[in-house]
Amino acid sequence: MASNEEIIRELYEVAETEPKKFRSLFTDKGYWWDVPAGVKYEGDDVARAADIYSVAFPDMHRELHDIYVDGDIVVVRLTLHGTHLGDLPTALGTIPATGKAFHVPSCDIFRIEDGQVSAFDCYYAGTILLGQIGVLSNLEASIRK
Repeated sequence: MASNEEIIRELYEVAETEPKKFRSLFTDKGYWWDVPAGVKYEGDDVARAADIYSVAFPDMHRELHDIYVDGDIVVVRLTLHGTHLGDLPTALGTIPATGKAFHVPSCDIFRIEDGQVSAFDCYYAGTILLGQIGVLSNLEASIRK
């Protein structure tokens, strides 16, 4: 059986190369909590979340800096790199592709059960992402008026 670190490394690789396979790495009731967006994807909705991000950021790469394993908990400090090339649906509406690159710090926390992910809490710097793809600069300009 793969180590918990190997399971998470595979999850990141699958997210970048085979997003349709992403859901299969989670338990039946496993979830992905996109903390900055305020959305928790559970069960089969995990696949929907993977699709959303792979369409909006098809070239996203996760640069892993540190991986800490404590039993069934894995914590990863990483940077998300990519380009906003597709529509990004959000709770406030869809952000059309801007074509802008981003480099966003993130921290992911996973719980592993029987070789699969049962919990994925994703804490990326949402305001940095929105600023780098040009969304917050437009918001800031409209607020100053």
